[in-house]
Amino acid sequence: MTEGYEEEHVSTPETDEAPAPEVLDSEVPADEPAPEPEAFAQGVAPFPSSRPIQTVGRRKKAIVRVRLVPGTGRFILNGKSMDDYMPNRVHQNIAREPMELVERTEGFDVFVNLRGGGPSGQAGALRMALARALVAYQPEDRPTLKKAGMLTRDPRAKERKKYGLKKARKSPQYSKR
Repeated sequence: MTEGYEEEHVSTPETDEAPAPEVLDSEVPADEPAPEPEAFAQGVAPFPSSRPIQTVGRRKKAIVRVRLVPGTGRFILNGKSMDDYMPNRVHQNIAREPMELVERTEGFDVFVNLRGGGPSGQAGALRMALARALVAYQPEDRPTLKKAGMLTRDPRAKERKKYGLKKARKSPQYSKR
């Protein structure tokens, strides 16, 4: 063969095994421990798996599905930013409340799918779904979120209209004659 080239391994019937790859001592230091992930350095448990945490929250007629992935703290609601989807600051604060309570506002990106209901119902459902996702990530946060009432579904919903009435409880005006 030509000088300067190493001979390639050719599999023959006599030698079916491939040569072992060479490991240089400079690549794997024996005395140094493996570097810790950034999550450990911040005192946060590592993400449980490569799959995102997915939870559901409901309030009134709204149903919200949340995917929690490691990130920088941005919220994407139905493909829009939180400021574009929920311009009302009150609803934004309600939605962010669980993350602020457990002090994890910057650790995750939150991808949200919202369906049904109005802005208030969607904000409440998002709060519940986010709280459930945080508990799935770190179960030690459950007592804090439970005490704040974020893991309990709000059972209040619009009451149905009854026959003979104008609305659920409003009766027609009384007429003497």
